[in-house]
Amino acid sequence: MKTRIASILALLIVGALLFSCGTNTPDQNGETVVDIDQVHTQAVATYASSLTETLVVNPITSPTPIILRTDTPIVITATIEASPTSTSNPCYNLMYIDDVTIPDGTVMKAGEVFVKTWKVQNIGGCAWRTGFTFRHYGGDPMRGNTVTLTEAIQTGSIRDLSVQLVVPSENGSFQSAWRMADENGNFFGDTLTVEIVVEGGATPVPTGAP
Repeated sequence: MKTRIASILALLIVGALLFSCGTNTPDQNGETVVDIDQVHTQAVATYASSLTETLVVNPITSPTPIILRTDTPIVITATIEASPTSTSNPCYNLMYIDDVTIPDGTVMKAGEVFVKTWKVQNIGGCAWRTGFTFRHYGGDPMRGNTVTLTEAIQTGSIRDLSVQLVVPSENGSFQSAWRMADENGNFFGDTLTVEIVVEGGATPVPTGAP
């Protein structure tokens, strides 16, 4: 604004000078005549020139753009897979409770027939169906036969399992192992054992003797 006012004042001063000092033309009487049109023309030219020199277009400064971040943060969610639930009681399971007959270490005579009985419990999630078997699993079979269930044993039930055995004919310590199995012959549950000491039988021949 101050620059524009100074420019206008300068133009007024220049116009006055031009008006007073314009081109003088002598008339017929020898007097100087001021050419008004020429003064006006020079004033207009001077004014235009001053406008060209004084009017400077100030550059328009663009405001600094504000960048709004719209990026959505990426959230990585770790999917944790749950471990399969393990159960201590599968569908078929048997737990040994006690020896009903023939405690371990019982001394017996060779060839003696006896019945070994174990007290057990069905701790599985399913009943033992008819057709399940109680059969030899390891050690000396002592001529025992497979026992087949004739009635179902429900979950939680406590029962006595018995098998008829024959004492071996040789002296020494013997063990026989038995387990319950489903109708497909798959064993399950605790292993039941009987351990006896045989006396009065034949003396076993040491291995490697002549």
